[in-house]
Amino acid sequence: MKDTASKGATSYPLTLENCGLDVTYEAAPERVVTLNQTAAEILIHLGAGDRIAGSGYEIEKIPDAVAEQYGRIPQLSAKGDTVKHERLLEAQPDFVYGSFASFYTKEEAGDREELHDLGVPTYLTEFDCSYHEAVADADFDMLFEEYRRLGRIMNLPDAGEKLATEQKAVVDKAVGEVEKRDEPLKAMWFYSTFEGTPWAAGPGGLPQHISELVGIENIFADANSKWAEVSWDEVAARNPDVIILADLTRGEPHDTAREKIDLLKKDPLTSKLAAVQDDRFITIPGTHMDPGYGSASAVPALVDGLNELG
Repeated sequence: MKDTASKGATSYPLTLENCGLDVTYEAAPERVVTLNQTAAEILIHLGAGDRIAGSGYEIEKIPDAVAEQYGRIPQLSAKGDTVKHERLLEAQPDFVYGSFASFYTKEEAGDREELHDLGVPTYLTEFDCSYHEAVADADFDMLFEEYRRLGRIMNLPDAGEKLATEQKAVVDKAVGEVEKRDEPLKAMWFYSTFEGTPWAAGPGGLPQHISELVGIENIFADANSKWAEVSWDEVAARNPDVIILADLTRGEPHDTAREKIDLLKKDPLTSKLAAVQDDRFITIPGTHMDPGYGSASAVPALVDGLNELG
């Protein structure tokens, strides 16, 4: 998967292997469609925001740092909805970038090979080549390599390298500040609920990798996907020492960290857990638990929270 980033201008045509497909980029894209909000944010941080001709699947509050540029991007779908194939083609893209395999289907934005046949190259994050499946080697190096690859695709290789270097420094500094413990804390990464059922981080995603970096034990590391549907019975039985809350602003039930805390304190099972009774919670923006520009910031936020717990 890895390609060593080159300095200076990109040499085209550029061919990269991405999620099992060899994709050729004939020239630097000028009309990009991003299939989700975080993909657009990454390109803005790379300095290519003015080349985004359309985006979609906006589900969270836009970070202040990119709000002005993001606000100028035409939205090709209603808030919380996905970009459909017809709308995507209307934007006349010369490159499509997305973070979810499920968006590259005939029912959504279009099958990747179909788009390639139309002369529109694509890129899909290596964290989600197969929807929701655990990725054995998911780590920050994979994310930083994505920045480098996007930099090369956009003819901004130095910007890709700079972003990767800056974000690696954030992670490394935070990991170096972890206060050592005799026994690792058991943690639940509590992302959301669906029809009352909790969803938590499993193996093969950044939360599992971050857990290993900072020396905590993810109580659902044995789940069968990177985001797993669990149960309150399982949560109670595994009795986490700390609960890491995804603070989401999508507007779904129990999305915010405050709503999650209220739910945990009212539930007959979880209200009896020592972590809940002692308010052993650490809050992290939900988008930082998925691959994106904010992911590196999840590490110092988690480390600060762990160190404060003592």
